[in-house]
Amino acid sequence: MKKQEGSNFLKICCMFGIAALAACGNEPDSPANSSATNIVNTSSAVTVAPGKPPQLVEATIAGLQASLRTGESTCHDIVQGYLDRIEVYDQPNGINAITVINNNALNRADEIDAALAAGENMPELFCAPLLVKDNYDTADMVTTGGSAALQNSIPPDDAFMIRKLREAGAIVIAKTNMAEWAFSPRQSISSSFGRTANAYDVNYVPAGSSGGTASGVAASLGVAGMGSDTGNSIRGPSSHLALFGIRSTLGLTSRDGVIPLSFDRDIAGPMTRTVEDGVRLFNVIADYDSGDPLAVPDRREDNYLDFLNAYGLEGKRLGVLRVLVDQDGADPEIQEIFARALGELEAAGAEIVDPIAITEFEALSDAIPFCPRFRYDVAQYFATLENPPLTDVNEVLETGQIADATRGSFSFYAAAPLDIPPDEWEMPCPTWPNNPQRNQLLQNAMAAMNAAQIDAIIFPTWSNPPAHIDRGAEEYAGDNNQLLAPDAGLPAVTIPMGFWQDWLPVGLQFVGRPYAEGTLIELAYSYEQATQHRRPPAGFQELN
Repeated sequence: MKKQEGSNFLKICCMFGIAALAACGNEPDSPANSSATNIVNTSSAVTVAPGKPPQLVEATIAGLQASLRTGESTCHDIVQGYLDRIEVYDQPNGINAITVINNNALNRADEIDAALAAGENMPELFCAPLLVKDNYDTADMVTTGGSAALQNSIPPDDAFMIRKLREAGAIVIAKTNMAEWAFSPRQSISSSFGRTANAYDVNYVPAGSSGGTASGVAASLGVAGMGSDTGNSIRGPSSHLALFGIRSTLGLTSRDGVIPLSFDRDIAGPMTRTVEDGVRLFNVIADYDSGDPLAVPDRREDNYLDFLNAYGLEGKRLGVLRVLVDQDGADPEIQEIFARALGELEAAGAEIVDPIAITEFEALSDAIPFCPRFRYDVAQYFATLENPPLTDVNEVLETGQIADATRGSFSFYAAAPLDIPPDEWEMPCPTWPNNPQRNQLLQNAMAAMNAAQIDAIIFPTWSNPPAHIDRGAEEYAGDNNQLLAPDAGLPAVTIPMGFWQDWLPVGLQFVGRPYAEGTLIELAYSYEQATQHRRPPAGFQELN
């Protein structure tokens, strides 16, 4: 089933167009406020001059759009360029990030080119080619959730976020591989498409479950990507692939049309090479959706691009959660990288409060059960499909269409009720925000932040390097993502802070107050601009 939809590509020698002007993005000290409106004014028709193919390695949304506005490239050539990169690099380089190609991508690119030629005003994400994790509903492509049992499942409509992104002019060019049913934070293995490797070294894991999006975006197979995070899966893979990733406050963003793992913890969101690109996507998707029962209205900022402030660390206070830094088994070099990051934060104007402590943090985290609601939640998802291939995930066990790495997880959920909401179970599984232990952890975390007068909590995203790909389970260690943010429903971002042995990426995490995504964006952007730690993986050079 690999690339079953539209896998016929033009040969590289048939690519036409001009380089994307990556340098046309914002200056480090100039936030992208001028691009904050929903419509981009092109002022006049665009005429395309002949030239060389678009430059796509480390390209940004702003850079690609600049090349379109000046007529130096076309959206068709940009999309074709990414499709060619997928063909040349994904399988041949052994990362296996891409699952299905969108047959409609080039047609949509042609529509954008026609609108530009006519001088029309363009939406804010026009011609942004995206990679999307294969648990997002896409009405024009299969959505498998990494399961062979769903390999022919085409949803009747787009997920809420996909609809918003498409309305803003973005183009979904491909779906990406994931851990089957999103079960694993360790690596990304599915029964539908196999195993994804780390683009920085295919002998290592990209973490899970959004490993396909992470490796694909890191290798510049798309300009940006979308993943999901129940306990780890945006921030962990982003850390392993030198990306910016954001997990929003539970209730701020919609999960409608995203195959659930645990609906009271699931978050969907961007994974990008730059903070600005992540914020451009987030500014579109952070919108109230009445289709999400946990959605909270009127909590988003007017414009998250306003927080792209290169001097945003000045005067900020950051608290070091030492229990997630100095734990047993933490890699000494990553501890050193984190210590260096503290110095970089201070040099950029931040004040470090070291340490801070959250009352009963470990005890409460241990006491919060991971509610086995997967079976119930997925049944609710199946009910949204017109012709669901399944009505109960336990049917997967009967078909045998399941990866060995996933089979054991199913037994944990198999006995959970199918038709009774978790709040009504004999031993209730209260939905956030009605879970007393989660509420207590949130209160204690806020009390710690208030007492220390800090703007965010910081720690390494992972305290250990990526595991060897053939020992993903045995070497799984150092995952700091599972506790604070998902347990307490708090927002968090990860940003590159260096490389382990100058080779494998390491991430720095900021956790903030509820609905303080703007502050986290400001901190991450300022740190990114001050340090510029990201560098692309080797072996994915330009095709021209």
